[in-house]
Amino acid sequence: MSKMEVKTSLLDNMIGVGDMVLLEPLSEETFIENLHKRFEHNEIYTYIGSVVISMNPYKSLPIFTADKVEEYRNRNFYELSPHIYALADEAYRSLRDQDKDQCILITGESGAGKTEASKLVMSYVAAVCGKGQEVNKVKEQLLQSNPVLEAFGNAKTVRNDNSSRFGKYMDIEFDFKGDPLGGVISNYLLEKSRVVKQPRGERNFHIFYQLLSGASEDTLKKLKLDRDFSKYNYLSLDSASVNGLDDAANFRTVRNAMQIVGFMEDEVQSVLELVAAVLKLGNIEFKPESRVNGFDESRVKDKNDLKEMCELLGIEQSVLERAFSFRTVEAKMEKVSTTLNVAQAYYARDALAKNIYSRMFSWLVTRINESIKAQTKSRKKVMGVLDIYGFEIFEDNSFEQFIINYCNEKLQQIFIELTLREEQEEYVREGIEWTNIEYFNNAIICDLIENNQNGILAMLDEECLRPGTVTDETFLDKLNTVCAEHQHFESRLSKNSKFLTDHSLPHNCFRIQHYAGKVLYRVEGFVDKNNDLLYRDLSQAMYKANHSLMKLLFPEGNPAKVNLKRPPTAGFQFRASVGTLMKNLLTKNPNYIRCIKPNDKKAAQVFTDSLVCHQVRYLGLMENVRVRRAGYAFRQPYEPCLERYKMLCKQTWPHWKGPAREGVEVLLKDLEVPEDEFSYGRSKIFIRNPRTLFFLEEKRRQCLEDLATLIQKIYRGWKCRTHFLLLKKSQVVVAAWFRRYAQQRKYQKIKSSSIVVQSFIRGWKARKILRELKYQKRCKEAVTTIAAYWHGTQARWELRRLKEAARNKHAVSVIWAAWQGTKARRELKRLKEEARRKHAVAVIWAYWLGLKVRREYRKFFRANAGKKIYEFTIQRIMQKYFLGLKNTMPSMSPIDKSWPARPYLFLEGTHQELRKIFHLWRCKKYRSQFTEEKKAIYEEKLEASEIFKDKKALYPSSVGQPFKGDYLEINKNPKYQKLNSVVDEKVLLADVVNKINRANGKGASRIFLLTKKNFVLADQKTGQVKASVPLPDLSSVSVSTQNDGFFALKLKEGTPSAAKGDFLLSSDRLIEIITKLHRTGAASADREPISVDISDEFLVQFKQDKVCVKFIQAGPKNGNSVTCKRKNNRLLEVSVPSP
Repeated sequence: MSKMEVKTSLLDNMIGVGDMVLLEPLSEETFIENLHKRFEHNEIYTYIGSVVISMNPYKSLPIFTADKVEEYRNRNFYELSPHIYALADEAYRSLRDQDKDQCILITGESGAGKTEASKLVMSYVAAVCGKGQEVNKVKEQLLQSNPVLEAFGNAKTVRNDNSSRFGKYMDIEFDFKGDPLGGVISNYLLEKSRVVKQPRGERNFHIFYQLLSGASEDTLKKLKLDRDFSKYNYLSLDSASVNGLDDAANFRTVRNAMQIVGFMEDEVQSVLELVAAVLKLGNIEFKPESRVNGFDESRVKDKNDLKEMCELLGIEQSVLERAFSFRTVEAKMEKVSTTLNVAQAYYARDALAKNIYSRMFSWLVTRINESIKAQTKSRKKVMGVLDIYGFEIFEDNSFEQFIINYCNEKLQQIFIELTLREEQEEYVREGIEWTNIEYFNNAIICDLIENNQNGILAMLDEECLRPGTVTDETFLDKLNTVCAEHQHFESRLSKNSKFLTDHSLPHNCFRIQHYAGKVLYRVEGFVDKNNDLLYRDLSQAMYKANHSLMKLLFPEGNPAKVNLKRPPTAGFQFRASVGTLMKNLLTKNPNYIRCIKPNDKKAAQVFTDSLVCHQVRYLGLMENVRVRRAGYAFRQPYEPCLERYKMLCKQTWPHWKGPAREGVEVLLKDLEVPEDEFSYGRSKIFIRNPRTLFFLEEKRRQCLEDLATLIQKIYRGWKCRTHFLLLKKSQVVVAAWFRRYAQQRKYQKIKSSSIVVQSFIRGWKARKILRELKYQKRCKEAVTTIAAYWHGTQARWELRRLKEAARNKHAVSVIWAAWQGTKARRELKRLKEEARRKHAVAVIWAYWLGLKVRREYRKFFRANAGKKIYEFTIQRIMQKYFLGLKNTMPSMSPIDKSWPARPYLFLEGTHQELRKIFHLWRCKKYRSQFTEEKKAIYEEKLEASEIFKDKKALYPSSVGQPFKGDYLEINKNPKYQKLNSVVDEKVLLADVVNKINRANGKGASRIFLLTKKNFVLADQKTGQVKASVPLPDLSSVSVSTQNDGFFALKLKEGTPSAAKGDFLLSSDRLIEIITKLHRTGAASADREPISVDISDEFLVQFKQDKVCVKFIQAGPKNGNSVTCKRKNNRLLEVSVPSP
């Protein structure tokens, strides 16, 4: 704890009394009054020692926030005001730090807030334990199991809109660090009679209304259901809708929770089909039909609902119809078939509906346990949370109330025993003398109910198994005979035998004096409810269903395993379950939460004294306080005690230098507290009477007021002195800064004046030097100008002389050129005239020869001119076509699809044929360059194209990559010399792949070797062979359609290699591996080729379990890598990045 953190205590700012052990005086009236006072101030939690009393506020309070969780985290139980978080933290720290298994027992009547209390405990533990991906997943699954169980096991009652109609015990398992590993849930006594009948103002289980309100139209159509509640006989209509309860939203929550817990989609669908079948079953009605022998036989009135139910479950309609009309009784080697009348048929229908629902609920609990169970087999720490029915006293109490109250008797017995044991152990541990405490031991009541010889449950079982006529009245007669003398049993007959008249006790009832008071039980229905009989014909009909889950729920219907032994009764099963629960609780350190309902109206700020008093009695809270106060009412370690009260003694204030115990002794001696009011333990001070504690608190309060006054005085003086010193220091600082500022300004003025004077002097000197330089420059410029003018005059005179000489020379050249031109023109004219005369003679001679030829051959030319012209034209066109084709010929590449355009339409056929011949010749020339190895590679590429083209998104990226085969160079690499000696055959492929682990979806590197007969998996580091599988044992290969490298090698069932299951691997060279596997299998004549299945969802066999591998498109936040995660025991999800 940091120095600045303020310590608080249970006794600070206390409203009423935070711990009932300190209540003075102690009576039932003061107990109720204290609860009422705290409830009015929204203090809903009160302690009885280490027991927490929880009042249901019926409204939201700001005491369950994340800040509150941090406030109570790692704090002493009595360090802060009472809260359920304090108990949860104490239990969790004892489990984590002291290796003590814990259990939290939550009891109270319906509507008292037991379910909410269990949720708060679980949410607190989830918030304070470790973090991490796997830990968060386990926590989420544990928390999400609650909505599923509430939907199927909770219902609206007159006392509670979300009443648990079953008992639940959850063991949460932790590792050595205190992080949750998983859990196990046990359920007790589901109120299955509610499926077929509900009291007025109450509803059936939530799931029926949620399904009809929240399911989509398509889902309802598949389940053959209608949204109208009034169409189903099993649904109560007067309370079908509940204020503040959104069934449609809750249905979506349940579907999401089932997915998080790990239910497969087909399992969810199977459960919804069973729920729909129960609704359909309630609509089946019967009519009597007379037979020849005079007996009535039941027949189904309207077979439409029966037909739809049979279609849902895959049952032959005739089989189920016969099971509702006949009953087969088997005895040794004989079978007797009897007809059922209408009443018996209705009984059989309701019994079947109750059994389907209760067995489905038990299957749900088992399935949830499979998902949330701890994966590791190491030793685990356990925290149990028990949320079970409280003691029930109604106007009409039956078999259900009897066994519920029996369970509460057992819990009260173990509560008293463990509380006394805890007290005694603490006294012995602290060296305090233990004195026996007198208390009411309810073992005699438990013995009355559970005794194996003459207990009520044993007699009820005996009566159910007795041949002859068995009724509830015969059972009551037996009770009157055996239990009449028992001091906690009363009946009308036993009262009359003692000559006592009790008109409040009817003839068909008996009364038991429980620890919480007398309860009157009506025996009507005891025998039937204890028998819980389901006709064998109906069990066999359910087993014949094609519905996989239904067949699993009714194993006794298997004709091959007919068991003539009578099934155990409901009472026997419940007694065995309670016995197991008690043994489990005795092995753990108990923590108790007692829930109380303040009123029956579910209204906030309303406190009904009589109702609360009734609950205080049957919860045994006064008895608990008396046991706790029988010795010493208050105990506290020496260190916090001295820290809290040290200001009451001058010797211990403000600091005590010695041991804390000696300081407490000095403190109490100085305060003159009587010695018989306290006792010193080894580590704690024990105070006998609450008055002594309140005396210390009052003295502390007065002392704190005096200390507060002293602190205020000292603080005010310190504040004034501090203010004066601050003003004085400020004045000195201001004066110093002002003097500095004045000197700085004076210095700046002197400096600026000096700079001005210096600048004027430097300017005068510079101007003087400038005048001298300008004069020298002007002199130099004058000399240069005069010299330039003189040189110019000389140059102009020379130029004029040269121009005159050039003009004379040019005139001679022009005259000579003109004469030469005249001579050339005359010669040209003479030559042209001579050429014209020669050309005219040649033209005349040519015309004459043409005339002679035309006259000679005119007669031949007229006969064949058209054909010759045509042939000449065609020949010239073809010649031109082939010469043009030669110049425009495409390249020698086989993939070049270009070809010159056709010049004439009549050459179309020739043009295409030449193109085909050229392509074949070009391909032949290209193939002639291939070696044998290159041919094999192209054949493999061709086969890969046939398998994966347009089917696998990874295929296009593999086209340009050559298939190398041996990537590890097994024969050359000395690292794999050991592995090379194991493999005798030629290695077709050697590469490193990742073997996927089912437990977490992570990969382990393995060497993959493929030969003509086997494939081998070996460790990459050591080279040790992990698996060697003959290729004939390989049945198929499964891959996805997406851009990933995952593939599954599936082995044939029954082969030796299939003992350890299939292989799920991943590799960047998936295309090459599967192509070589397929070619190797196809090349062998003695076995079938290996098939390749391409799908985004396939099953892989891991030892005894089948796991579904599902491929999904990942979002951009998941990155560009392929990831594999285990969603539950039966699902691996591979996230593939979007292309």
